[in-house]
Amino acid sequence: MQSGLGEIGEFISAKLPDAIHAATIEHDELTLLVVRDKIVCLLKLLRDDPQLKFSCFIDICGVDYPERENRFEVVYHLLSVTQNMRIRVKLETDETTPVPSAVSLFPGAHWFEREAYDMYGIMFEGHPDLRRLLTDYGFQGHPLRKDFPTTGYVEVRYDETQKRVVYEPVKLAQELRSFDFQSPWEGTDYVLPGDEKASTEKSPDKSTDNSDEKAVKEKTSEGKK
Repeated sequence: MQSGLGEIGEFISAKLPDAIHAATIEHDELTLLVVRDKIVCLLKLLRDDPQLKFSCFIDICGVDYPERENRFEVVYHLLSVTQNMRIRVKLETDETTPVPSAVSLFPGAHWFEREAYDMYGIMFEGHPDLRRLLTDYGFQGHPLRKDFPTTGYVEVRYDETQKRVVYEPVKLAQELRSFDFQSPWEGTDYVLPGDEKASTEKSPDKSTDNSDEKAVKEKTSEGKK
């Protein structure tokens, strides 16, 4: 399997030497790191070349690495039914540089590019209708960015007086705390329910047994009298 993937990687690199940064094999799948501006040329080669035929478009997703200069990775997954192989194509971009859209080659990329824009703010140049897909109108920020607050910026509720849904700034009723969810892997520093029996159960007290025997003997002696 890996020899076949390696040959395909070498074949693609020979066809588009100025488009490929690196070709690696991970998890029995070929991964290509490509130049951002060459993504459309590469996808066209993968789809149309008779020795490749990666004509089945799976998805596009984004990955955020805030510590990098180009913080976003755009990841494409394709399937070749003819070769019975999958391929992963990755490129890097920043918050302002758009990525060429793949909609002209794969119409199924339409909503995936909108999702990446909505969740990460990744721009796609040439997309016919690049707007938010999952969040509401007027939503601020991009939820899957690592620097997006977990509480968000606004909260939604239904207002009985206005008879409509209203948006308000997030108000926390209490300070954020560190909750202990009784993780069995990390261990706990308190007694779990039921464990207190192990500490209270002791061996029978001999002094108690002796006192009971004395009481029985006294009753027996009184009965004889």
